[in-house]
Amino acid sequence: MGLSIWHILLFAVIVVLLFGTSKLKNLGKDLGGAIKDFKDSVNSDDQKLLQNQQYKDISPVESHNEKQNKI
Repeated sequence: MGLSIWHILLFAVIVVLLFGTSKLKNLGKDLGGAIKDFKDSVNSDDQKLLQNQQYKDISPVESHNEKQNKI
């Protein structure tokens, strides 16, 4: 026995009556801002990690003699 659309609508009406539309609007705005900040933080951390990884992958410059010995 699952939830029907009527159960969900009744629940939504009760929530709106308890909290009011202004509090729900502010809650939605705050939640959206928190999610956006979290995504920005994760993306900046990923970029920092990639930059650090790129610097580790760069090998030191080989001298001219070492290059000739390999050929």
